[in-house]
Amino acid sequence: MKVLVVDLGSQWTHRIHRTLKYLDAESAIVPVTTPVAEVKKADALVISGGALRIGLGDAELVGNTRKYLEEFRGPIMGICAGQQFIGLHFGGKARPAKVPEFGKVELIVDEKDELFEGLPEKFSVWASHNDEVIDTPGFQTLAHSKDCVNHAFKSLKRPIYGCLFHPEVEHTEHGSEIYANFLKQVKK
Repeated sequence: MKVLVVDLGSQWTHRIHRTLKYLDAESAIVPVTTPVAEVKKADALVISGGALRIGLGDAELVGNTRKYLEEFRGPIMGICAGQQFIGLHFGGKARPAKVPEFGKVELIVDEKDELFEGLPEKFSVWASHNDEVIDTPGFQTLAHSKDCVNHAFKSLKRPIYGCLFHPEVEHTEHGSEIYANFLKQVKK
């Protein structure tokens, strides 16, 4: 299975790539300028986080990512700024977080869906964000923290997921299991 990591400039993009490779996925990091035709050859996409401030209007800096969301039909997962951009693209609102989160955060799983299958209801994750996405029509909230109501979501129409936290970093408990659960969606 081939999974492309669309790089929005995250310091952890290479960790996403490495985690996918450890899970036996063929993975490559691609810039946001990659032609849509090339991206459509993949089985799944992960849209990385980055220094973009989606809540302050940096959504214009995502290159072809809008086209990927519209034209790619396989599973997609957005991480941090990637999650925020997905929510914004599909009609949600991105804004500066009332309480930015940096470091260890307790995640509370609201819905035991396919992304959190087999995981506990609460566990520690690593967050690094100033912005958050709210009011995401057509998406179901899957997890929250005490300061953020939408730490993870999924589309009700397509296999599109988002995590505000970073499953790829070693400080996130069960991070590789979250990616493994995402990869299972390719086989459906």
